[in-house]
Amino acid sequence: MQVSKRFLKFQWVVLTLIFLVVFAGSFVRMSGSGMGCPDWPKCFGQWVPPTELTELPADYREAYLLKRQKKVEKFCAFLVKIGFDQTAERIKNDPSVYVEEAFNARKTWTEYINRLAGFLAGNAMLLSFAWLLLFYRKKKWLLLTGLNLLLMGVEAWFGSIVVATNLVPWTITIHLFLALVIIGLQLYFIHQIRHHSLNETPQNRSFQILSWLILLITFYQMFLGTQVRESIDALVKKGFSRAEWIEQLGMPFFIHRSFSWLVLILLTYLFWKNQKDWKYRRINLAFYVLALELISGVALAYADMPGLVQTSHLVFATVLFAILLLMRFDAASASKS
Repeated sequence: MQVSKRFLKFQWVVLTLIFLVVFAGSFVRMSGSGMGCPDWPKCFGQWVPPTELTELPADYREAYLLKRQKKVEKFCAFLVKIGFDQTAERIKNDPSVYVEEAFNARKTWTEYINRLAGFLAGNAMLLSFAWLLLFYRKKKWLLLTGLNLLLMGVEAWFGSIVVATNLVPWTITIHLFLALVIIGLQLYFIHQIRHHSLNETPQNRSFQILSWLILLITFYQMFLGTQVRESIDALVKKGFSRAEWIEQLGMPFFIHRSFSWLVLILLTYLFWKNQKDWKYRRINLAFYVLALELISGVALAYADMPGLVQTSHLVFATVLFAILLLMRFDAASASKS
């Protein structure tokens, strides 16, 4: 079934908005603004958050802490029901979960903008689903878009859990995983509906193996990088300086760094082969994005760079993951044709 160019372009808009959510979420993480809004979906009980402390009641910290405690209790009860008793117990007994931050207008509005980005992406996906329902009604596409819309809702709900548990590290990792699944499903949908030729997709066996390997390593690297970042946050709280980070981080950091070089070597080989034989544009694009990601990674590890580099590093990694995934979708379709 053919779709209009307008509908196809709108799907790229939806994907861009999802990436905007990743960017905004990473910026929130980098700036320490995750607790800028103590409640969800509203922010300090308002759809448009306050800009001055005087707009809040004197006991706002105690009031929102009580609400958060109730949400944590419900979440822990849910964890117990699915068999994660020890995890629930750790969360309930972790004193850092119940630390309520003082109002900070900059952090509040940073988190609020992040939520607006999520609101835009969610509603764009809802519009996409309605568009499909009205004009195309292909069951597979409706199921795919409906599933992604549901995952957007789960992601928003889980975002509230991340806030309620005061940014417990593993919840942030799950939050990232859900975002990658949403990106993957949106890319698959775009792949299904776009008008394209697969003639330029390499049919070489080395491309098939290496593209899979690079994708899997990149996927693993993103979660390993999240764990490294969580370890750095813990070191900062303990008073360790940047010069001491690498020594303290241990094996996860060295694995993360070594795998980065492995991806560079493998993708450089594909890039070289592509210049000679294949002329597949996505390989070139992946190579350039990887270069930017590695530069930002080196800046993070060895230079006292601004915090925005942290956001750039994650965004480049996410874009690389998306390109590699689209390459695999192309390769799978080309092998069937």
